[in-house]
Amino acid sequence: MKHKNLGSNFDDFLEEEGLLAGAEAVAAKRVLTYQIEKVMKQERVTKTLLAKRMGTSRPAVDRLLDPRDPSVTLKTLGKVATSLGKRLKIQLA
Repeated sequence: MKHKNLGSNFDDFLEEEGLLAGAEAVAAKRVLTYQIEKVMKQERVTKTLLAKRMGTSRPAVDRLLDPRDPSVTLKTLGKVATSLGKRLKIQLA
């Protein structure tokens, strides 16, 4: 009995199924959410205060911090970084 994916890694499987890009986007959003929340906690910045600094609404910050929602723009990431006194650094691996 031959198994198509036997010996391959999980990334290969996801790519074959057309799911890799989506999985990577969700993973990246989870990491970003964790990093933003960590800085917010360190700096004692509430969601309401972050929204005010960013010039946006509290529901928009809630969406930004929702790790299940991978849609976020570079403009928004830049605003959140600036609002927290940080710089946004993006790189390809």
